[in-house]
Amino acid sequence: MDTQVDARTVGSDVEPQRYYDYCLRYLPELFRLEQLISVHEQHLRIDVVTQVVSDNQVFPVYALTLGSRAAEVPVIALVGGVHGVERIGSQILLVFLENLCRRLHWDTGLQEELKHLRLVFLPLLNPVGMARGWRSNGNGVDLMRNAPLDARDDPAWMVGGQRISHHLPWFRGAEGEPMQPEALALCTLVEQQLFPADFSLVLDVHSGFGVRDRLWFPYAGSTEPLEHLAELAALSQLLDETYPHHNYLMEPQFDHYISHGDLWDYLYLRSLNHPERTFLPLTLEIGSWLWVKKNPRQLTSFSGLFNPLVPHRHQRAMRRHHLLLEFMMRAVRSSSAWLPTGKQRSHYQINAIKDWYG
Repeated sequence: MDTQVDARTVGSDVEPQRYYDYCLRYLPELFRLEQLISVHEQHLRIDVVTQVVSDNQVFPVYALTLGSRAAEVPVIALVGGVHGVERIGSQILLVFLENLCRRLHWDTGLQEELKHLRLVFLPLLNPVGMARGWRSNGNGVDLMRNAPLDARDDPAWMVGGQRISHHLPWFRGAEGEPMQPEALALCTLVEQQLFPADFSLVLDVHSGFGVRDRLWFPYAGSTEPLEHLAELAALSQLLDETYPHHNYLMEPQFDHYISHGDLWDYLYLRSLNHPERTFLPLTLEIGSWLWVKKNPRQLTSFSGLFNPLVPHRHQRAMRRHHLLLEFMMRAVRSSSAWLPTGKQRSHYQINAIKDWYG
């Protein structure tokens, strides 16, 4: 059953005005999300997948769904705000979601498309981390190191996840502890909404790595080729052919570092229990060093390492990735037209191993 929960009503100690004042000051992304919900709720199925507490405030983690309710239709999930300091990912997804909702009032083509597709938005997974400007959640845990999964190859020191202390970055959580509520909510959502579909894809938006926008795919914890390389190679070719001047580089994540506890490795491995279905998790790693290169003053701010601080560059980032999101949405909707089969799939698989694993 779809639920709509107003965070102001959660807990008797929460004062509505204090909650909104806090969001306006520290968490404008959540404020904007709740405004979007109130304006466009007729188009959205709204769920609060978990709640987290900070500074005597209760913050909801929203999942918003558009499109068909049928379990078998292709599904795309768009995720942002996993690392609180990387606000730009949440902002890009909120702009895209608002664009879709506004178009649904008049765009009959989009209305027809959503009869054959489901979109799931989780635009702000880590509200406490974002409010505090932390990479981790409120407990000091890096959510992308929190899955109960150890790397099969040697991880990068510290960056690959550590259990020494939550006061240090890349903390995985204590040995034997359950997953953090935000990470568990994400995994539960994916298993319920995406795994039943014949084809599903996730795009998880991050920032802060290098000078180029990259599309990473599993594994993060192993140098082994994943089982659906052929499908990824076909998707990469489709992107190249459709937009030959794009600036995205698709590659396995381990090319840059190996880590423990990656949520997408964990979910991808679980999806292999359903070999008749295809689940492709991708991470968009926006090359934030482009902003630093053009404005070295961003180095004086921790947030500036991950987000554009100059207004016109921020606006450009809002526009720049819209085309990719539209492409992914339509590629998922039309997956039956480009997914390789038979000998074609073997051809893609062989070439992908050569190209990505050399």
